[in-house]
Amino acid sequence: MNRTKQILFTSAIVVGTCFATASIMYHYMKKYDESINNEAFENNYAMPTGYVPVSQRAIETDFTQAAENTVNAVVSIRTLSTPTQSSSRYNDPFLEFFFGPGRIQPQPQPRGGLGSGVIISPDGYIVTNNHVIRDADKIEVTLNDNRSFNGRIIGSDANTDLALVKIEATDLPVVQFGNSDELKVGEWVLAVGNPFGLTSTVTAGIVSAKARRISDNVTNQMGIESFIQTDAAVNPGNSGGALVNTAGELVGINTAIFSETGNYAGYSFAIPSSIVSKVIADLRQYGTVQRAVMGIGFQEITSSLAEEKGIDIVEGVYVGEVHDLSAAMEAGIEIGDVITAINGVKIKNGAALQEQISRYRPGDKIKVTIKRNNKEIEKSLTLKNSQGNTEMKKAVDFGSLGTSFKDLTRQQMQEMNVRSGVQVVGLKNGKFKDAGIREGFVILEVNGQNIRSVSDMETIFDSIVRSNQLRKVMFITGIYPTGKIMYYAVDLSD
Repeated sequence: MNRTKQILFTSAIVVGTCFATASIMYHYMKKYDESINNEAFENNYAMPTGYVPVSQRAIETDFTQAAENTVNAVVSIRTLSTPTQSSSRYNDPFLEFFFGPGRIQPQPQPRGGLGSGVIISPDGYIVTNNHVIRDADKIEVTLNDNRSFNGRIIGSDANTDLALVKIEATDLPVVQFGNSDELKVGEWVLAVGNPFGLTSTVTAGIVSAKARRISDNVTNQMGIESFIQTDAAVNPGNSGGALVNTAGELVGINTAIFSETGNYAGYSFAIPSSIVSKVIADLRQYGTVQRAVMGIGFQEITSSLAEEKGIDIVEGVYVGEVHDLSAAMEAGIEIGDVITAINGVKIKNGAALQEQISRYRPGDKIKVTIKRNNKEIEKSLTLKNSQGNTEMKKAVDFGSLGTSFKDLTRQQMQEMNVRSGVQVVGLKNGKFKDAGIREGFVILEVNGQNIRSVSDMETIFDSIVRSNQLRKVMFITGIYPTGKIMYYAVDLSD
């Protein structure tokens, strides 16, 4: 009997302690939640909505509302494209030199592609990946209610792998933009898309990392790689689909997976909504991205670099080059400086720096925090475009050329032993094909001017077209991946 009383007394103490602890934790969490600043997304180019504090969403286990808010605004995108016909079975100048021209190939057959897209306005604007619609002759957009529409490309950007497509429809469901900056590692997210053609598929995972770079593309500092890494299952067909938080808000566009098989293997990557909102706003307004640059060359800080340069920090980016007449030079940034923050946002690596700069347009003013001689300094800087001014650019129509262009990666530059250039991709019938230019050709010079980026091609092409000269010709010097140097003349006259 005494033992029974002892057990009951002990149990009462345990229960009382649990209730007391629970009461303390409840009041603490309530006070903590109330202290969180739930301000709107402070970005002039973003389209934010109210944001639910992470501490509130983190305890949610029911994703049904988030899925319901998203699936009807995620579409299936099917594309149809006709590959470029090759006149040779080799399609390689090196092989043709030794073996002669090959047999004429049969007429290439149209090929289809499959991806996803996200409706961001009731009147039919849809964001997707550039690689989903690239080279497409026809775009078919199918809604979740099985209605289909023809889509047209408003604009695209290879550097961020984003594109804006328009369908003629009204009163469409949309996914509201959320704030990708507020995402925390370990937070729940949902991936919504059409993997393998399976419409309206929802998968869940957590944010595994932020500001992740997935390719060795450091030399081309116009390319933006600052991905959200998740373990939400993403497969072929998911590209261009939505990554949403538990409130059903768009925090990213799914764009890539890490896999040795081509299918999901535990890692997927999304473009943050902070980048998406600005790029899409530019494409909608100008037809092209208004890309700002600081005018520096930078290096990631490693332990060996820190030891070599006498740097006492391991986070930030090392300024290895300051371009003449650039925004950085005018602001007084010097070689050897370490950039640690942009407008108060901490810069841990090159990907984070690229992401921050990508949010701004030429002419925007920013505050750059640097470490110089182990002292922290703040510099005011007015960003410029790649031409060294603050003017906005209009999209250049390369339609008559019958091709698109892409910047070279560092690996490609090393393989071909070149310092810069742009590659011909998606070659179709047009002036380039008529001149004898083949797919994969790398343009090094046009009319004696070095070509460093697609932006340079746009500038030169536009200046030639707008000139008063009777004969408008592009004299092109370039190289094929095989190492063969070629010269072409492309007549732009009507």
